[in-house]
Amino acid sequence: KKCVSTPINLLTLTTIRMVWARFLSVFFLALPAFCIEFPVPYRRYESRTTSPSYCQAQFTFCPTGYDHGDIPEMQEDDEIEVFALKAPVWEWRFGDLMGELHIYHDAMGFRNKRTGENYTSEWYELFQLFNCSFPHTIPGRSSPLWCNQGAACLYKGIDDNHWSVNGTITLVTTLSGRQFNKLADFIHWDNKTGLYYETFQVDESDKPDSQVWFYSWDCSSYILRLLDEMHNLGAKFYPGVHLNYTRMHLYSEQPVLLGNTSDIFGVNGTGGKADIANQIMTFYTEFQASKSPLTFAEHLVKILEYVLLKNEFFLYYNDQYWHLKTNWPVAKITYGEIPLPGNN
Repeated sequence: KKCVSTPINLLTLTTIRMVWARFLSVFFLALPAFCIEFPVPYRRYESRTTSPSYCQAQFTFCPTGYDHGDIPEMQEDDEIEVFALKAPVWEWRFGDLMGELHIYHDAMGFRNKRTGENYTSEWYELFQLFNCSFPHTIPGRSSPLWCNQGAACLYKGIDDNHWSVNGTITLVTTLSGRQFNKLADFIHWDNKTGLYYETFQVDESDKPDSQVWFYSWDCSSYILRLLDEMHNLGAKFYPGVHLNYTRMHLYSEQPVLLGNTSDIFGVNGTGGKADIANQIMTFYTEFQASKSPLTFAEHLVKILEYVLLKNEFFLYYNDQYWHLKTNWPVAKITYGEIPLPGNN
């Protein structure tokens, strides 16, 4: 982890009188309070909140899932096989096209060997990916409106055709019923406290071991959290299992924290930072979802021009806005292995 604070030119201290030297000594003691930890930890919440009524899903979230997020309880001595599931994003519409680009959706399957029942668990956006990545700019509204919640979904069955034709079904471990029930408790807690989808991992560069500024919070990070929790519960992963994950990267110099919505856009028309607010609204106006392919293509060209020519990006993370001065190659999609817990 890297903790960064504003640098001070210590050479100037020799020109400061004793009274200022004492002031600076107090100031230096206070620096940790203003220190920003990188990578920035993802924010957890006490409970799930209701999304704005403006947010409308094009496709119903978790249409066949268990009511209220319930997870069937297993007998303690049951044997539950665990499968890592992977298929190209939008496979139902484009087949393996996204797979050729290594853009995959991840989920997890469970099979109770005693009952033969199968279950699938996945975490994805409530209002589709584009809305989770960029907000709506609405005429007459002074600040962006975000529809960026994601959530876990558990439903009965594993669609073998969906996951196997263009993707993979990989057996990773076997849990006892007792371990599965504890994993279910973790899923409930994780779903209650981790609310917002974060599309991008932001790094300093595309070099190995580059400084990470922000981690994404998406379908694949959900699977990684479940695997970590299984490891904590004593699960043993099968040897020879290698799992790759899709990451959407942005590259930038050290991010600058601009503030939260009220800091920047004010409250009830008062306060705020007008210049920064205008820059953010102008930036996001180019990132608007559209049902028209032609209009979307026009927006995409404007987006590329803005980011590449101005070398900047505004990121919304943990209910705060950050300014990114982009580094080349600005953005990249990667598909690489992340070792199973305990196999590092």
